[in-house]
Amino acid sequence: MPRPISAIISLPSLRHNLAVCTAQFNIANSSGPHAAPKVWAVIKADAYGHGIENAVQAFELADGLAMLDLAEALRCREAGWTKPILLLEGFFEPSDLKLIEHYSLTATVHNSEQIDMLEAAAPASPVNIFVKLNTGMNRLGFEPRDYRGAYARLERLQQRGIVGSLGKMTHFARADDSAEVTREQVRLFNETTLGLPGEVSACNSAGTFTPGCWQSVAPGSAQWGRPGICLYGASPFAGRTAQSMGLLPAMTLRSQLICVRTIPAGAGVGYGHIFTAERAMRIGVVACGYADGYPRHASTGTPVVVDGVRTRLLGRVSMDMLIVDLDAVPQAHVGSEVVLWGEGGPSADEVAAAAGTIAYELLCAVAPRVPKTVI
Repeated sequence: MPRPISAIISLPSLRHNLAVCTAQFNIANSSGPHAAPKVWAVIKADAYGHGIENAVQAFELADGLAMLDLAEALRCREAGWTKPILLLEGFFEPSDLKLIEHYSLTATVHNSEQIDMLEAAAPASPVNIFVKLNTGMNRLGFEPRDYRGAYARLERLQQRGIVGSLGKMTHFARADDSAEVTREQVRLFNETTLGLPGEVSACNSAGTFTPGCWQSVAPGSAQWGRPGICLYGASPFAGRTAQSMGLLPAMTLRSQLICVRTIPAGAGVGYGHIFTAERAMRIGVVACGYADGYPRHASTGTPVVVDGVRTRLLGRVSMDMLIVDLDAVPQAHVGSEVVLWGEGGPSADEVAAAAGTIAYELLCAVAPRVPKTVI
């Protein structure tokens, strides 16, 4: 039989989380005159490890899908998605524009070289564009001093039928932890884009769950929200749980105990003996390691659930195995179920925090060798 490890992907949970995000926009909209935003469901990195085809099915009520990879966009079309698809990094070479045109994709434009490619390629069908402004993230986007000039170039291409719709976008760097920084980004975006036509896309997961955030961006403009991690049941905030936000885990990483033993006081556990037993204790070996995507830097104390009981990781994570404390689980035996994160276990956020990382990394890093089961 195969190793007893699997990642369970819940389509109902994905649907639920999309509904929660959409409700956030509707709740915020109820107190003002703004039209509720449309939603780009962000499914980059193979839908944060949950599978592109699963996301297409689960997010059928989203207004559009957003991702980085052109090949993933084509998989969405092949899976039957007919609504808009946004390429968050746009195109990388002129040949990409043929596929973008053929599959009716929307592209982000964030540098002048991309405008040069559009001018040179002159696609027969107009390409819909969102023009990105760098408001302080300092990754992609035109500088404020260059933005209106770039927008004007694209408007001229629009008049020639090369560009279709034109929209404006930015990305918040600290919507999860700094209202002051976010307000400054919003101010810069509004000042730079004032009077420019087109729809707007700005709010990520943290912005989605920050009251008043999206209404302050280009008031009166049609909005597109871009929720990402919250769609998968994890929180974008360090001090706010996904559960408190009404989100459900969409991935559950499960395995089993493959060995149970009792060790004496003073015995070391695992490579390097970085954990030493202070007393005689029962331990269990779980068929899961860093080659499966579990973080190697998770330390003793990282939460694990064995046979329905919360316990802890012991010692160093190996390539294919990790060791857990069974003193609190006297009934545990070879074959007992272990939940590393997800439904019935610790949240991915908890495990990530214990390992000094974020749930994004955990969900995206589950290895291809781990079978996925779709509910």
